[in-house]
Amino acid sequence: MDFPTIYSVRQIAEQPTVSNVADTVYQAWLNSPVAKRVKPGQRIAIGCGSRGINQIGLIVQQTVRAFQELGTKPFIVAAMGSHGGATPQGQRELLASYRISEKELGVPVVTDMEAQVIGTNSWGEPVWWDKNALAADGVVTVSRIKPHTDYRGPYESGITKMLVIGLGKREGASQHHRWGWKGLQQMLPESAKVILEKTKFLGGLAILENAQELTAHLQVVDRDELLQVEPQLLKRAFDLMGRLPFDEIDVLVVGEIGKNYSGAGIDPNVVGRLLIEAAPELETNKPKITRMCALDLSPESHGNGTGVGIADLTTQRLLDRIEQEPFRMNNLTACFLWRSKLPLAFPNDRECIQAALDTCWQPIPEKLKFAIIPNTLEVAELWVSHPLAEWAKTQSTLAVNPTPMAIPFDENGNLKQEMLFPHCVRAKRSTK
Repeated sequence: MDFPTIYSVRQIAEQPTVSNVADTVYQAWLNSPVAKRVKPGQRIAIGCGSRGINQIGLIVQQTVRAFQELGTKPFIVAAMGSHGGATPQGQRELLASYRISEKELGVPVVTDMEAQVIGTNSWGEPVWWDKNALAADGVVTVSRIKPHTDYRGPYESGITKMLVIGLGKREGASQHHRWGWKGLQQMLPESAKVILEKTKFLGGLAILENAQELTAHLQVVDRDELLQVEPQLLKRAFDLMGRLPFDEIDVLVVGEIGKNYSGAGIDPNVVGRLLIEAAPELETNKPKITRMCALDLSPESHGNGTGVGIADLTTQRLLDRIEQEPFRMNNLTACFLWRSKLPLAFPNDRECIQAALDTCWQPIPEKLKFAIIPNTLEVAELWVSHPLAEWAKTQSTLAVNPTPMAIPFDENGNLKQEMLFPHCVRAKRSTK
């Protein structure tokens, strides 16, 4: 099949946005119940994770500033389970890539991997917690609340998960993941109850982002209201989440995958593929995609190619960028292995996309539903074939550029992603 011409489509639905992130974060901490819980001179651990949250460096900087204003001595503690290859250096590098470093913040950044058992949950399982957090006079967290990539429940990605999995270090992460999705959906809240009882956790900053990946809401959640408030914030995050605006796609091209875009590398909530062994696909998952290409791995993933198996086809370039140690460590800890089986690989993007076109079960070019996105985090802008563009014109929430263009490839046969998506993470990276 010949390559289709493509049209630019932009999602234009209005969504809430925090106008002044720095001041909102600073004031949220100072005006929260947490501020009344601390005393001058106390050492306060600020738990930070490995997700690519918009302006996360600024948000952490203002959190540090707020606790310094309160007279405490804040420091950063890595709260990311087994990410970064489950090594202190790997986690330090991940944090630094988000401008969370001693140089940027002027406070210590601690990435030791040692955890201690602090109790037993209702499943009879030990509960692990970071030794540096335990030694602090108080602990707070900074995390984004959003739907998880593996399961549905009242506590998905957010403060509670960071307390249990992130600050549980490799032991806590492995312990819950070895039970599969039930360990996350059902056992994780039970471990959180032990942490709330046994530790000096004070509260967490909840970050919600809109479909344009801009900060939509910031709220400090006190420890005493965490288990009641977080499910409400999760519901709001689900409503705000960016999605592909189509029910069916014959071929989806994903420019980059990576841990900075989703914990699963490719967000199942966006592409409609759960792909978990022994678990049925959700009937409500949309869109229904016949063939998916993953073209590259983000450098922010530090070689962790988790989720590459959610795609059907890939490039040799992507596979060559996978570092086996962090890749294996993250997947063996998570215990979700199907998603990281290696797809068929091709020498360049053109051949990869051609194979998708030839095997997508739609042999009539005029009916081909084809789309390109930069990654599964930034889906406000996409390029689509004529049938999808025609449908998009009927939707008030979508804006279509009526001028088509040929899919742009460079002299090596690779997609000119920066040309298609000049505002995406990849394009911004190339201009630094």
